[in-house]
Amino acid sequence: MSLSAGEIAAGVRARELRAVDVIGAALERIERADPELCAFVEVWREDALRRAGEVDALLAGRAADVPRKREALPLAGVPIAVKGRHGLRAAGPLLAAGCVAVGATSVPGPGTPWRTWGLGARGRTVNPWRADRTPGGSSAGAAVAVAAGLVPLATGSDGAGSVRIPAAWCGVTGLKTTAGRLPSADGTGLAVPGVLARSASDAASWWHVVSQEPVPTGTPLPVTAVWSPDLGFAEPDPEPVALARAAVERLAAAGVLRLVRPRVPLRLADPGPAWLALRTPGADPGGAHRVRAENDRRLAGLFAEAELLLTPTTPTPPHGHDGPGDRYSTSLTWAFNLSGHPALSLPAGFGADGCPAGLHLVAPHGREALLLAVAREAEPRIGG
Repeated sequence: MSLSAGEIAAGVRARELRAVDVIGAALERIERADPELCAFVEVWREDALRRAGEVDALLAGRAADVPRKREALPLAGVPIAVKGRHGLRAAGPLLAAGCVAVGATSVPGPGTPWRTWGLGARGRTVNPWRADRTPGGSSAGAAVAVAAGLVPLATGSDGAGSVRIPAAWCGVTGLKTTAGRLPSADGTGLAVPGVLARSASDAASWWHVVSQEPVPTGTPLPVTAVWSPDLGFAEPDPEPVALARAAVERLAAAGVLRLVRPRVPLRLADPGPAWLALRTPGADPGGAHRVRAENDRRLAGLFAEAELLLTPTTPTPPHGHDGPGDRYSTSLTWAFNLSGHPALSLPAGFGADGCPAGLHLVAPHGREALLLAVAREAEPRIGG
């Protein structure tokens, strides 16, 4: 897909494009590519074309009503994929904004161990850069559908890195929102809504619709940031660290970031045991709450000195479909599900295996607009 979500919506609202043609083209791309990628568990062809026709009919109404209708449909005719068979439940604001849902994307199958992968209608979901590697998960098919150009936007949810990990491994932008800012069905509060997008601008359009906040624009540069390769406890491989650090250096050289050294080096307590305890029925949550409180204190100190925290998104490149062994792909992401901070993965180049890597940006609570504004500035300079 060559057009962004913003370009599609502008064309459909101006009636230079027809939503039915845009959606028809997306469905054709899915039909051609999904037998190999296995990104979808369901494709809703008839419903999608019917909904696209409704968008076109609405915009073709009486001339006096068209400006109001255009304003009410900021994402008119944009094809989206939703995470899992029940993804439409959370897609109401996007559908009201004119998006057209074309299908449900793959997630791990029932009883799957924690490793990050997906199971589509035709088999295991593959990384679009290398079919023998996983795309990450659990928003596996969502990342693949966006990375392969099948749709410009896909919904996700992130409980431990489930948006950011597949975003990194598939070479797209993935945003996890602040805990509690958007509705979530997760009773633990660890999983929150997110989005997979081809660009920060499209992710910003998603954020505008679901949050009802203004579209994020520029932010005063440079933004102060702290770099941490491991958060003080993780043991990442050298290559993803080097790729993320090189991206940071390019952004610093371009004046987007100004790296600062905190007075106290950031060393978080490993959030893994606490995260698992909160997810395990019957487990004593006391220790988890103590880890959370201590990490919150340390992060508050860091964000008193800098606007962003930067890390690699994942500790390893994409693993094979047999799983990563004992390595937790979540080791650099799930601390921020525990703390509730918003975070974004941005493409940061390619490893020796030909697969993408990610740069992970973490901001203070409620600062999604800062993440998106920095990501928009970063994209043309990283060249991921």
